Amino acid sequence: MRQKITKYLPLLALMGVFFMNNGFAQDLMMVRSKQAFPETMTDLQNAIIKHGYKISRIQRVDIGLTKAKYKTDKYRVVFFGKQDEIEKISRDYPDIIAYLPLKISIFAEGEQTLVVGMNPEKLSEFYPQAGLQLYFKRWKHDYQSIFDGLVK
Repeated sequence: MRQKITKYLPLLALMGVFFMNNGFAQDLMMVRSKQAFPETMTDLQNAIIKHGYKISRIQRVDIGLTKAKYKTDKYRVVFFGKQDEIEKISRDYPDIIAYLPLKISIFAEGEQTLVVGMNPEKLSEFYPQAGLQLYFKRWKHDYQSIFDGLVK
């Protein structure tokens, strides 16, 4: 049991970067896909694009974990957004730049794949400006729709 928990310590540390609230588990949106990692990754990318977003990059996290002697080869963070939206928000609300573009983590767990993202609506607690609230609500709706499409 201890070895299994230790195996996920780097993942928990990385997730801490995304979620600074002490009760972060309730701030997460997650889905467990019964599909293998490659199929879920393809479906995730297609769903993001279908929702009108552009994928800006896909970052491999497993390289650092492997160098730290953790056994994993399927762990990515997908960064995405709408260019005009990101530019407008960054210009009008520069404090929120750290949260843009949007991010979703995806990693293999045995024969299944776990997809995790921060609930974007939680940002309203830190950024109560009226001009941001519609973005947060729409992003949450889009995340939920994207995640719902991954359950097969």
